Amino acid sequence: MLKKSNSENLLLIFTRNPELGKAKTRLAKIVGDKTALEIYKFLLDKTKEVTSKVTSDKAVYYSVKIRENDIWDANSYQKHQQVGEDLGIRMLNAFKNSFDAGYKKVMIIGSDLYDLTSENIENAFDQLNSNDVVLGPAEDGGYYLLGMNSLQENIFKNKDWGTASVRKDTLADLQDKAVFLLPTLNDVDVFEDIEHHPAFAQFLK
Repeated sequence: MLKKSNSENLLLIFTRNPELGKAKTRLAKIVGDKTALEIYKFLLDKTKEVTSKVTSDKAVYYSVKIRENDIWDANSYQKHQQVGEDLGIRMLNAFKNSFDAGYKKVMIIGSDLYDLTSENIENAFDQLNSNDVVLGPAEDGGYYLLGMNSLQENIFKNKDWGTASVRKDTLADLQDKAVFLLPTLNDVDVFEDIEHHPAFAQFLK
């Protein structure tokens, strides 16, 4: 059960357990499993560094099982298990838990975005004062951040997760809502996403 502090805001971080052969599988086809895992751990560390500066409450949702002694300090990050048969239902359940716990603004990010900043996240929370939903568009047609101040259940259903139509379909569901769009960023899924990015040169020697 989520434990609410004095903060009205909650940041959800969806993460995959970093295991060899299961991390960044599309990227691994080019760089190999070992390097793909190193890159994912690098992205996790970056996500922790960025989110540690955010003033909201924070909860990490693990894909497989909750880890006690990992990079996420239990004093700063609540730890939960993702539940549901697809990404949409897993996100819906996490948002539902958060609003049920009494949070007023809830936001979700993944853990595979190098270019996200804590300022992006704080700005997104601020935008929820005057908008129903905040969306961070990803270059691949999905989104890297989703925030709302009340549960918009329909946006988690009937989507082809992981495809280029997700953001378009999500925005279609929100036609009657006030939606604020953040700058477009690129999350790391395939080799082309890191090929020319200076932060990843160390992995491509």
